[in-house]
Amino acid sequence: MEKQIILKNKTVTYTLRKNRNSRRMRLAVHPDGSVAVTIPSFLREIFVEQFIREKADWLLSKLEVFRTGNVGLVLHGTRADYLKNKEEARAIISGRVNKLNEKYGYLYNRISIRNQKTCWGSCSRKGNLNFNYKIIFLPEKVQDYIVVHELCHLKEFNHSKMFWGLVAKVVPNYLEIRRELRKNPVVF
Repeated sequence: MEKQIILKNKTVTYTLRKNRNSRRMRLAVHPDGSVAVTIPSFLREIFVEQFIREKADWLLSKLEVFRTGNVGLVLHGTRADYLKNKEEARAIISGRVNKLNEKYGYLYNRISIRNQKTCWGSCSRKGNLNFNYKIIFLPEKVQDYIVVHELCHLKEFNHSKMFWGLVAKVVPNYLEIRRELRKNPVVF
């Protein structure tokens, strides 16, 4: 369902989607300038406009980035792309995990390669490391940051000072890399 909202004197058109599997509201801005809001099916629509207004600065800045073409790296992967690159990604990421984990010595269960839409990696409470196959298209220093980030969640399952201290042991310039990722957004 297509709707409109006025943010800072600009009219923004967005598509509202209800998803029974969603647990929270989600706002997405796509490279073509389209905006989508996904909400859980149990949530009433009256909360949507408030949610968008709270995210107005972020939303307008992303629309401007896409309008000006200053996007950074755009990675739209089809299922065929995923299947074609999955094993190469597994080899590269497994190698990086093993090498970088020499510094920590953490135990983990398995490494999974996925075709995720919104994140580069994750770590489960069971010690499973999951990585987006598209990581192989990033510079090596960014790959290492993502791998180290997930490895450190094996010890600290949060983003506390202790967690960031662990990250800094192997990637001392992690703040610079995080800023770079934010400045040059990667679009799935």
